Amino acid sequence: MTAGNEFPERRHDMAEKTTTVQIVMPQHCNGYSKPRLFGGQIMAWIDVVGAVAARRYTGHAVTTVCIDNLSFLKPAYLNDTVVQEAQVIWTGHTSLEVRVDSLVERLDGSRELVNRAYVVFVALDENEKPIPVPPLIPRTEEEKREFQDGETRKQIRKSQRR
Repeated sequence: MTAGNEFPERRHDMAEKTTTVQIVMPQHCNGYSKPRLFGGQIMAWIDVVGAVAARRYTGHAVTTVCIDNLSFLKPAYLNDTVVQEAQVIWTGHTSLEVRVDSLVERLDGSRELVNRAYVVFVALDENEKPIPVPPLIPRTEEEKREFQDGETRKQIRKSQRR
């Protein structure tokens, strides 16, 4: 802990990407003639990789509050390699938002974005009560833009609860 600060010093790289890789197997697919990855399966993978990124950033257990925005841009198919990259892009008092990009990786190494999701988590203490999270300090212009976009999504969610 630092003097006058309730959070231990966090390196900026604590918000770097968390990556997982999956191969789409038959049990992950629906019944189309060209088997596609089932949307619910990719959502489950999104929740897991997002939670790992949130846990690594906060140093605490987290729970999913909502998937704020999830866009299926293109399908992934049987035997595709799906790479998921999760990154904390916004923090509030006890909550944080993680952007998860799902990409299909081709055999030549090229990647194509097939899904983007924004997942909101709340950090929990040992009694499963919300606990403050370390503030994210955006440094680059892109990080600042994403942080502001996260704040905008929070305000939209707040207005929809009324």
